[in-house]
Amino acid sequence: MTAPMELLDGLSFRASVDRMVDRALEALKIDPGTAEAIKSCASVLKVQFPVEIDGRIEVFTGWRAVHSTHRLPAKGGIRYAPDVGQGEVEALAALMTYKCAVVDVPFGGSKGALLIDPRRYTRDQLRRITRRFTAELARRGFLSPATNVPAPDMGTGEREMAWIADTYKHLFPEDVNHLACVTGKPVTLGGIRGRKEATGRGVQYALQEFFRHPAAVREAGLKGGLGDQRIVVQGLGNVGYHAAKFLSEEDGARIVAVIERDGAVVNEAGLDVEAVRRHLVEHGGVKGFAGATYVEDGASVLELECDILLPAAMEGAIHAGNAERIRARMIAEAANGPVTHEADEILRRRGVTILPDLYLNAGGVTVSYFEWIRNLSHIRFGRIDRRFDEMRGNHYAQALEELTGKAVPEWMRARMTRGADELDLVRSGLDDTMRTAFQDIRATLEANPKLGDYRTAAYVIAVRKIARAYIDVGVY
Repeated sequence: MTAPMELLDGLSFRASVDRMVDRALEALKIDPGTAEAIKSCASVLKVQFPVEIDGRIEVFTGWRAVHSTHRLPAKGGIRYAPDVGQGEVEALAALMTYKCAVVDVPFGGSKGALLIDPRRYTRDQLRRITRRFTAELARRGFLSPATNVPAPDMGTGEREMAWIADTYKHLFPEDVNHLACVTGKPVTLGGIRGRKEATGRGVQYALQEFFRHPAAVREAGLKGGLGDQRIVVQGLGNVGYHAAKFLSEEDGARIVAVIERDGAVVNEAGLDVEAVRRHLVEHGGVKGFAGATYVEDGASVLELECDILLPAAMEGAIHAGNAERIRARMIAEAANGPVTHEADEILRRRGVTILPDLYLNAGGVTVSYFEWIRNLSHIRFGRIDRRFDEMRGNHYAQALEELTGKAVPEWMRARMTRGADELDLVRSGLDDTMRTAFQDIRATLEANPKLGDYRTAAYVIAVRKIARAYIDVGVY
């Protein structure tokens, strides 16, 4: 097991996040006491527990950090990784607090991690490890539909969330809302349609909204619409894959490079994202992918000239060592913390536009919010009103026919009489969330140009809301 990476450009990940928050605190002139309360991590649980693996005992280490409970439950994913540590978990929990505030999701911020390389274990072993980790969290009050709700993150997915939900149900069978103890579950086990691809879909909706603002596009040095952009994607995991797929297939953008652990593939004419993904799954890397040039030094491709650089992997990919050489006109932070504080200062000075992580990758927690509401209400979205909407649409079509004396074309009737299903409503809610959040960030920046960038404007919005919660309710 490798040691966790704690320092990025001489700062811990947590300190890097705090430095970025400090800009907003200074702009808002928040008093030092309130500022310290906003930045402080409320609680951190560290657990170590044994599990029998192939006849031997292994001891696993895990964490769950709660940054803020100004809203409940505290929300945030659980990652399984061989290089994670407490500092990283605390930083990610803090980001979740600010992220939820920016997009008006009424959650506090939390995050969890297990120090493990999931590739080294079988499905049955991971199931037993996950169930034991769940029990440790639940018995100590760090897992509950009312107070702390995890979700998938790096190294985890629907499968692990199903195990967590089932374990919680057996520990607390009297909790009628047990399914709401975790989000990102399979649809058949209480999940919601659209959650798996939600973060990537949110990236798409955010970029679509950005390109609806001509002044913002001009300021970034970009030309044309979203479909005219050349995009480099770092990381073709769940977030990067879905973002790249939607942007290329639905918006017409060109994915000119994909960077992975074993290198990168580059094709100026545009990559077939689905084909690259298949090759990655089958071969464990991008090397050998036909129809593209392979570059062994994948990190160097971050410096490729492009319109949009979309880092969707680990934190700290863009740092002081390469920030001066980044040639993208805009960086869209699909990952958490992909740009260090020092790199951010360099890029700001160079005039590179950054759509920050606390906004851009908020699609996951937004749809997690929808799933949590669905679990608490015990009914799928659209069940009550879908057929009513279809009937009303049919009445409109009949009224048109009576007024005009002409039959409504079948394609038009089909659209008019179709009621929204759950996936339609989830996408609509996510789209509205990402649109509204960008409009708020843009308006904040326009009202106070001295803020200088979207990241600071986003943090100003988040900090203002959190501070208001402390002021209105009081600290006790």
